[in-house]
Amino acid sequence: MSRSSALRRPPAPLPSTPAGELGSAVDRGRRRGRGTVSNASGRFEPLARVGFDDGWQGLEELPAFKTTVTVDSTRKIIARNDSPDISFDQSINPYRGCEHGCVYCYARPSHAYLGFSPGLDFESKLLMKPHAPELLERELSAPNYVPKIIALGSNTDPYQPIERRYQITRRILEVLERAGNPVGIVTKSALVLRDLDILTRMAKRDLVKVAISVTTLDAKLARVMEPRASTPPRRLDALRQLVKAGVPTSTLVAPVIPAINDAELERILEAVAEAGVRNAGYVLLRLPHELRDLFREWLTENFPDRVEHVFKLIRDTRGGKDNDSTFGKRMTGSGPIAWMIGRRFEVACERLGFNLTSVKTSTEHFRPPRPAAQQLDLF
Repeated sequence: MSRSSALRRPPAPLPSTPAGELGSAVDRGRRRGRGTVSNASGRFEPLARVGFDDGWQGLEELPAFKTTVTVDSTRKIIARNDSPDISFDQSINPYRGCEHGCVYCYARPSHAYLGFSPGLDFESKLLMKPHAPELLERELSAPNYVPKIIALGSNTDPYQPIERRYQITRRILEVLERAGNPVGIVTKSALVLRDLDILTRMAKRDLVKVAISVTTLDAKLARVMEPRASTPPRRLDALRQLVKAGVPTSTLVAPVIPAINDAELERILEAVAEAGVRNAGYVLLRLPHELRDLFREWLTENFPDRVEHVFKLIRDTRGGKDNDSTFGKRMTGSGPIAWMIGRRFEVACERLGFNLTSVKTSTEHFRPPRPAAQQLDLF
């Protein structure tokens, strides 16, 4: 039968590991509908586990990867950050891992903290936070809580497919609406329309803004690059319906990948303009930690003739490296190619009348969702 073998990991990843070099590539049939090619061990694991055929049962006979969901017993739900190049300092992620399976997702390396692979585990071994609404009520009611906008979906998508069943995101929105605390949502799923009733009410009090990522208009590219996310037409329709309902809506062209989808930049902005959107942003591809090799494997399988060219362009935008996490540069890159992408975006936005105004949310309606405990009088 097929087995897995544990090999002691090398002290540091190789400069560029070709797909399957360590035996981590998974048979296509087992990963149908998934984004990445392999399930290599995360960077914190002392051993690298690889599958091999011992002659009794072929690897292709192993069962397909199925989505499993377990409970995350977190004790706090609002995460805080002090990053100087993002517009929020507190966020909520109802889930860990993301079934959308986007191969480029910068959040993949976070799964290594759980002992899982940032590869196929990230999109199949998911964790949910069922007590998130109750934890949120408690944290919003804390005496030292200062009302600010909360980002929903900063790491993994709050409207990934399992949200249909668990509805944790909807329950979080109900708490935020009741408390009058503003929220900013980022998603690539048309499932956001399910909560249009809440979003419309919150919009009337300046409590919400929604951004939908549109990475490509090419259905075939979307299928292999972000296999379980909403199709491009459905995202455009979701944008159209949100705008029509009066919900402040924007678009993120994210990520922009040189020689893969960067040629679509202007067409994407034109398509969302037709949907009524007038605010947009973009983010250049980021390849932190394990994501670099996962992305290279995906390129090797789907665009073998472009692998070296794509990575050369990426390095040209990252100071000669595969990734640059420097604040202020990590989202847009540096150098002539990064400048050209940024300038193309700016020119298209000027032509389409984008970003002339910014969406502002309000905290004037905030009320703690739980009344403060009252101390009994002694007399």
